[in-house]
Amino acid sequence: YCCRSPPRLLDALFIGVDCLSGSLPAPMFSRNDFSIWSILRKCIGMELSKITMPVIFNEPLSFLQRLTEYMEHTYLIHQAIASSDSIERMRCVAAFAVSAVASQWERTGKPFNPLLGETYELVREDLGFRLISEQVSHHPPVSAFHAEGLKDDFVFHGSIYPKLKFWGKSVEAEPKGIMTLELPKYNEAYTWTNPTCCVHNIIVGQLWIEQYGNVEVINHKTGERCCLNFKPCGLFGKELHKVEGYILDKSKKKLTALYGKWTECLYVVDPAAFEAHKRNDKKGTEEKKSSKQGCGEEPEEIPLPDAETVEVIPGSQLLWRIAPRPANSAQMYSFTSFAMQLNELHKEMEGVIPKTDCRLRPDIRAMENGDIDLASEEKKRLEEKQRAARKNRSKSDEEWKTRWFHQGQNPHLSSQDWLFSGGYWDRNYSQLPDIY
Repeated sequence: YCCRSPPRLLDALFIGVDCLSGSLPAPMFSRNDFSIWSILRKCIGMELSKITMPVIFNEPLSFLQRLTEYMEHTYLIHQAIASSDSIERMRCVAAFAVSAVASQWERTGKPFNPLLGETYELVREDLGFRLISEQVSHHPPVSAFHAEGLKDDFVFHGSIYPKLKFWGKSVEAEPKGIMTLELPKYNEAYTWTNPTCCVHNIIVGQLWIEQYGNVEVINHKTGERCCLNFKPCGLFGKELHKVEGYILDKSKKKLTALYGKWTECLYVVDPAAFEAHKRNDKKGTEEKKSSKQGCGEEPEEIPLPDAETVEVIPGSQLLWRIAPRPANSAQMYSFTSFAMQLNELHKEMEGVIPKTDCRLRPDIRAMENGDIDLASEEKKRLEEKQRAARKNRSKSDEEWKTRWFHQGQNPHLSSQDWLFSGGYWDRNYSQLPDIY
């Protein structure tokens, strides 16, 4: 393949993750000497997709790679496929939907905005899937992905438009877009949307993350649905990271209760036992509140939850538990082991992956290798190159054409979606745009 990266970048292009130590080539940079306020103070209430941020606030992954982290717990899909009961399958799919956001815990770095036409592929034979994603729109920024089981046992696809807003002390990311999971064995399709993510203390204090909002997983064949509530942390942090809800049949009868923390685990239990536990818990909370005086405003520092782990209700069954992070994760952008491998570039990929793949992006590679100055230079160069290409297209009335995805109606909903056009795995990558 041809790469126009500077020689010092090419020398280290194939280094990637040290699999034995579970490390990136270089630790993250300290952001203590940089003020984000000088950039964001004029942006309160605005959408941030058009704001250029210094590279120091990034993490060395593209948003396309970050999207791929949905697949870390693919075993939950395989568990669903192995179950002959639709409620058991819904439990597994609900756990998969919760686990998809778990890697965001403590991830306060911003992924690189993908360039128009940028792609990313991931083949994991050990996890039984392959995935392709493409940046299909720049304004608004839309990322489309399509994953499929290696045994043709599932298809998971979607498109995400991450709408970012700055609210003075926090940045809120609303991941607009539909997730669709299809299980051909049962002729079933499930759809849902992701919760809103918020990063607090952007200006001063310790950064902390919460997810909140309602997520509804629908089985379009049976009419069963799982209604999950990602709870905002609340005044005393008691609800921090909590997620709870119910699986309902098509007549809206509660069949199963689910509860846990999106950062940790998810359990299922009988609805009656869950509601009895909540009543007792609420009574205890009210007694605590009555003994407190002068609470004041919600704290700016990260609220500490009452307990570090989930209180397990008798009769509960564990659906999912997060894998421990590497010991040095805090120095490595709080990456999981899965995330640390996403930018690996092996020799056997040379001449195989398309020239638009994120792994060949010089600014991300430079940051991963610890060269922040080169990362900043390359990021600026790529953004200017993208602007120049857009300007040239507008002069000639040429429209951008996506390569691997096309717009169409989601086959299970009335809404528009980006659907995989096929052909990517044929490895015919002629006439790809020169974006790097």
